[in-house]
Amino acid sequence: MPQSNVPIRSIEEINAKITVGEVTVCTASEFCNMVRAHEDVNEVDVVTCGTKGIMSGTYATLSFRATAPNVFETAQMAWLNDVHAFVGPCPNERLGLLDLIVYGTSVSRSDTKYGGGHLFRDIVKGNDIDFEVLTTMGQHIKGRTNLQDMQFARLSATRNVFKNYNAFVNPNDGCVKSIFSVTCLEGPYKEASFSGCGELNPLEKDPQLETIGVGTKALFNGAIGFVTGTGTRSSAQKPNLSGYAPLKGMNPRYVGGFNTSAGPDVFCSWAIPIPILNTSILENVSRTDDQIPLPIVDVNGRKLLGHARYSDVWQSEYGRIRFSSNECVSCEECQVAENCPTAAFKPNKGIDRKECVRCGACLSSCPYGALRGDLGAIDLDGLPIPVTLRQSDRSNADKLTRELKKKIEQGEFLLSTPVQNIKL
Repeated sequence: MPQSNVPIRSIEEINAKITVGEVTVCTASEFCNMVRAHEDVNEVDVVTCGTKGIMSGTYATLSFRATAPNVFETAQMAWLNDVHAFVGPCPNERLGLLDLIVYGTSVSRSDTKYGGGHLFRDIVKGNDIDFEVLTTMGQHIKGRTNLQDMQFARLSATRNVFKNYNAFVNPNDGCVKSIFSVTCLEGPYKEASFSGCGELNPLEKDPQLETIGVGTKALFNGAIGFVTGTGTRSSAQKPNLSGYAPLKGMNPRYVGGFNTSAGPDVFCSWAIPIPILNTSILENVSRTDDQIPLPIVDVNGRKLLGHARYSDVWQSEYGRIRFSSNECVSCEECQVAENCPTAAFKPNKGIDRKECVRCGACLSSCPYGALRGDLGAIDLDGLPIPVTLRQSDRSNADKLTRELKKKIEQGEFLLSTPVQNIKL
């Protein structure tokens, strides 16, 4: 921890420096590297922090025209790309309009590997979306829409940006299917999956929410959005946030679907600026992976079994996965393609880097070693347990923090003063 007496700053003073191009901004990764190198960090004004991973508590609110007025009275049920959408609450009687809410964890009725998260990504990409409506008059209406045609398209978070999540293991014999696995978690203690971006995470950098509050401006999947408060099941020990941003302006790199052994889920990304207003905030922002605990829990009942550190699973590298075509034997049924949770692996072609989130599920799926990488391991009372799945993408979280840094340095993003503090 740096021994510093950082000058007291205000958000207004930092914004003034942003306006004239004199602000000093570091990403969380850059800042922590400076701390490890014992460099002076007193002059840093803002640290951009980020996280990307599975965030199930996410839904979209969409509104668009389905037909001309007076074709149907009201909608009763609706589907987008065969994913169920909740109709309303506004009935839009005889207007031909649809107001819909879609959960990120909803599943397509025709494809169990396509869900709300996949739909969100397709919308953000600008793809045409098939819709079907069952009206109160018994009509079935079908059509197509896209993001440009939607007069309202917003993504909302009910539970995102977790301060700290867990590493999951199965201490029992057998294999347990879970949202924390892609195939299942083999026991006893044969493998582990984990979530969390460690030293990059905004709530690790501001655990008491001294700077993050209601109205804090942030990047949500690349679009400018806002924090609205804490999320569901938030606590002082394990806080999380709620917030929103328009889908227009989001980047498909940062949002999408992730297939688990318990069904499709959704991943999202956040970058939040932490202003260094005083020494206390500086000390929190200076915490590195080796100082951040990673709880190890039983996947069956979430019982705490022990603790590792995020340095055990992140500090070697961000875990780039490499494909060797020379080692690929072109299996008739490719288990890598079958198990890849984002459909990033294509047989005989390799990894689509735009789709890959570096989760590592492919490494244990190929029996011939055509894919290589190191996900690290956790230690439980002297027992090393290899990590076989990461449900957070720290590489792209880092990329989003760099995008936010650039926006601040170029004067495109001023910091916001919360309209209300968040009480934990």
